Amino acid sequence: MDDEVMAALAGILVALRRIAAERPDKACSLAKLSKQVGRPMSALRRQLTMMEEAGLVLVTLDDGGVTGTVELSDAGAGLARDLSG
Repeated sequence: MDDEVMAALAGILVALRRIAAERPDKACSLAKLSKQVGRPMSALRRQLTMMEEAGLVLVTLDDGGVTGTVELSDAGAGLARDLSG
């Protein structure tokens, strides 16, 4: 993967960590994450699919796959913590 893609994925992990710290009792909606990272939903969904396959996030889709939530897996939370420094 090139540096731009890696930076985008790191940004998603860090944003999810920040959102989870702000609202620990609630999973992050895909719409909220899309706004936080400044990516269109279609691009975000592709990136989350890669991250889910790598075991970094858990994605739950609702309403026929149109909406849903995302949260860090244990591995993703550890990597996000490392990236946040």
